[in-house]
Amino acid sequence: MTSLISLPTRRHKPATRAELALLLGAAALLALALFGPVLPASAHQHAFADQRALWGIPCAVDVLSNLPFAIAGVWGLWALRRLAPGALDPTSRALAALFFAGLLCTAVGSSVYHWKPQDAGLLWDRLGMVLPFAGLLGLAASRVSERAGWAMAGAVLLAGPLAVLWWAHTGNLMPWAVVQLGGMLVVLVLACLPRRDGALAVHLGAVIGLYAVAKLFEAADHAVFDATHQWVSGHSIKHVFAAGAAWPVLMALAALRNSAARSAPHVTLSGQNGAHAVGVARRSRA
Repeated sequence: MTSLISLPTRRHKPATRAELALLLGAAALLALALFGPVLPASAHQHAFADQRALWGIPCAVDVLSNLPFAIAGVWGLWALRRLAPGALDPTSRALAALFFAGLLCTAVGSSVYHWKPQDAGLLWDRLGMVLPFAGLLGLAASRVSERAGWAMAGAVLLAGPLAVLWWAHTGNLMPWAVVQLGGMLVVLVLACLPRRDGALAVHLGAVIGLYAVAKLFEAADHAVFDATHQWVSGHSIKHVFAAGAAWPVLMALAALRNSAARSAPHVTLSGQNGAHAVGVARRSRA
């Protein structure tokens, strides 16, 4: 006997062209990480220019320059908490929270590493960096669709730790370079795509620009230290600019909150006018 009750089925929307392009790009980066040339770590990767101790803190400026990461992380989580529940879609809210919480983890991991630069500390430093990378790439991919944002963040959360552990086991930096630099290439491509309605309006070009400047200062660590007469090193400045990459995300949240605040008086006024009209109608009927 045929049942008269049919269970509802959930239909999945077919992948869009942009989602398929993201999938192909991720597959290409995975192939490069797995089959690309071996990229050995520099023999001098722990030999930072500024080795000065201050207040009992070894490599003090490199350690203390991680404070902007913590400030940006706390600021961002506080800004998210102040947003009205419906002001931001759940996907963007969760990915932004992952990004800002990851900045706090980055501040801790990088401080631990620079306190005593060695491979063990660098492991935790890079693991902490995975979280903000996942949040940022998820926010960038959510311009395409919410499921693209979740998929991108999940892929980074999976690939990032594996790449770090592979480096720790084999000394091959290629998978980690793909996660870090390849991820920024993905953000650059996504910055050229139109943003879907409801996605957080992050200026991805500004994020990429600040990150690029940070990498330049990182490469010029000793040169900057010598040019500033040993006042500050390039790596310390790198921390400040890398933390500054959170600024466009913070500004997007501030703009969203300001927009909601500007629209609130109109809603209130409309409600007051409606109540006044109802009152007049009732008095006229009486």
